[in-house]
Amino acid sequence: MPSTHLSLHYHIVFSTKNREPFITTESRERLHAYIGGIIRDMNGIPESVGGTSDHVHLLIGLKATHRLCDVMRDIKHSSSRWMHESIGMPEFGWQDGYGAFTVSENRRDAVSHYVMNQETHHGTRTFQEEYLEFLRQAGVEYDERYVW
Repeated sequence: MPSTHLSLHYHIVFSTKNREPFITTESRERLHAYIGGIIRDMNGIPESVGGTSDHVHLLIGLKATHRLCDVMRDIKHSSSRWMHESIGMPEFGWQDGYGAFTVSENRRDAVSHYVMNQETHHGTRTFQEEYLEFLRQAGVEYDERYVW
């Protein structure tokens, strides 16, 4: 084949340090917009950014040249610094890990809707329940002692 064609979309979930409710209603929209800007600056596509007080969901499109671990390092580092400096929250931090799940083209709209409606969704389900279900659905082996 003379050219390369890609469709690389990821649903990424990550939590605040110790799942503390650091992300206030007042700062949430600004933080999500800032994260979208970080992704754009890396030449990625922030399709949807959503979350609650203790975690964030992203639906992003990446290029073949992106390394997911580098993307996540940069998102977390830059957004954490922004929360310290712009929101005045020096105690803010992200947990080290994250979950990343590939999304097929025919599921992108559903995942985007899910990402953008986190407040409603978490009225009936905790973050922990949600995340373990993601792992099960994706067939990811895990030991719950090391998930949290």
